[in-house]
Amino acid sequence: MITTHPEVAEALASGRPVVALESTIISHGLPRPDNLRIAREIESAVRSSGAVPATIALVEGQARIGLDDDALERVATGDDVVKVSTRDLAIVAARGGNGATTVAATAHLASQVGIDVFATGGLGGVHREARDTWDESADLGALASLPITVVCAGVKSILDVAATLERLETLGVAVLGFGTDSFPGFYLRDSGHPVDWRVDTPAEIAAVMHAREALGTARRGLVVAAPLPETEQVDPALHERLLRAGLAAATAEGVQGKDVTPFLLDYFHRESNGVSLEANVRIILRNASLAAQIAVAAA
Repeated sequence: MITTHPEVAEALASGRPVVALESTIISHGLPRPDNLRIAREIESAVRSSGAVPATIALVEGQARIGLDDDALERVATGDDVVKVSTRDLAIVAARGGNGATTVAATAHLASQVGIDVFATGGLGGVHREARDTWDESADLGALASLPITVVCAGVKSILDVAATLERLETLGVAVLGFGTDSFPGFYLRDSGHPVDWRVDTPAEIAAVMHAREALGTARRGLVVAAPLPETEQVDPALHERLLRAGLAAATAEGVQGKDVTPFLLDYFHRESNGVSLEANVRIILRNASLAAQIAVAAA
């Protein structure tokens, strides 16, 4: 049930660099019709930096590793495209459905075919009020068990960043700050929490990847946290105001559990008049380019 696009298969067979890309950001994270254009731009960013893009999704029950333009358009525009985490893959596939893969599902399928570098926007993590809800993203479990390097802008700033970093440490997932000593907060350059290890070039990251293989520690994920430049982040004061208002609105509307994150992201996009959405696009384009540079250095 896994089909690899010929270009991706050839690249993997010949040892050329490949970067996995999630599809949930296309179907659920970006507004139509811009999402299709941006999806193509993300793939172009990977190509421009020397690697082959492999956007991953379920199309008519088939797990596609790399999408042709028709499939990409279907994921971007189809009303029947559901959000698919790892636990959902077999169910949607068995039913012949269409699904956009989350970070966890994308990482799983990428690892199945030997792709070891993955670019996304922000990771999921431990949710606020997790002491009461036990709400934690499946992304963390995937990182704890899959040999993949994930380039991101930290975890989504609406989550409990401190608790997420603690969980990553407990799970044995290493975190590198790219060009920073602070863990990024997605829309924000600095979440207020430090990183233990800083790297400044893709070659340094590739060296860590090779050392992980040699030492047998590559069975878990490696997080590369790359912040937006200060001039491109969402204004911290605006971010704090929207976060407080969004949490209050979620409580007032009875939004709970896994529904809180998409509610808050939508609230940010709407109430910031698109400022957070623009930052989101800058994040994924930058991360796609950096992931490609890392893949090239590792290859």
